[in-house]
Amino acid sequence: MSDVEADKQSSAPTRYAVIGSPISHSKSPLIHALFAAQTQQAITYEAIEVLENDFERFVGSWFASGGGGLNVTVPHKERAFALAEVTTPRATLARAVNTLSLDSAGRIVGDNTDGAGLLNDLIDNYDTPIGGKRLLLLGAGGASRGVLAAIADLPNKPASITVANRTLSRAQGLASDFEGRLEIIAVSYDDLQQHEYDVVINGTSASLGGELPPLVPSLLAPDCCCYDMMYSAEPTLFLRWAKEHGAAKAIDGLGMLIGQAAVAFSLWRGVEPKTAEVILTLRPKA
Repeated sequence: MSDVEADKQSSAPTRYAVIGSPISHSKSPLIHALFAAQTQQAITYEAIEVLENDFERFVGSWFASGGGGLNVTVPHKERAFALAEVTTPRATLARAVNTLSLDSAGRIVGDNTDGAGLLNDLIDNYDTPIGGKRLLLLGAGGASRGVLAAIADLPNKPASITVANRTLSRAQGLASDFEGRLEIIAVSYDDLQQHEYDVVINGTSASLGGELPPLVPSLLAPDCCCYDMMYSAEPTLFLRWAKEHGAAKAIDGLGMLIGQAAVAFSLWRGVEPKTAEVILTLRPKA
């Protein structure tokens, strides 16, 4: 039974939540409240602090008591992947889960909507599909893995995919994990000197800490789009670098945050909310 069908049999709205630690900073309750109002869905959504040693117990209790889906954030995404009884192909590739629900058989299903949220933001809000483009992904951690898992589902894939990382062996390991699904070129930052890219995605958190990978301006092709998966009130160091060196577009991760939430909302409720108006609501006014 879907959450929407269950709502029809109950006067109480279905409960949803995001769980993590820390969690007080989360924008997810506001985002899902805006989605619910936009789509006229009767739900509640809260942010709940759950410590690592209590994760499995909490999830079991949540679903046993009739709770709807859960969003999962740090530090629980890998534990959610291990806990899920069924995982979607993109979650299996990502080896991380940020969305939990129950299927018709009562099994816990894990999905990863992070990469889909980013790609949807690029396409829907910035008219920047990555099909046929030369893509550079900075970093070989979990954030980059989630993006690659979503790209693996695209019918129109990039012309080339390059993953650059400070430690080359990590990039090579990531490329190996996707062998048979994506052809990935693994390089160190020193290897970027002689190449141009149409889309550059920063999957590291370095710029939030005032650091920047050792990048050269020559890697930015004409009309290059630079996307930082991180989001802060002020432009990140990576986005400032991109603008200073002529990137046609420099986009932060707010749309990805809202986009991944929209994919989760759609999975739970069977209706797709529009993200553009929510981005405008959450974007700090100049």
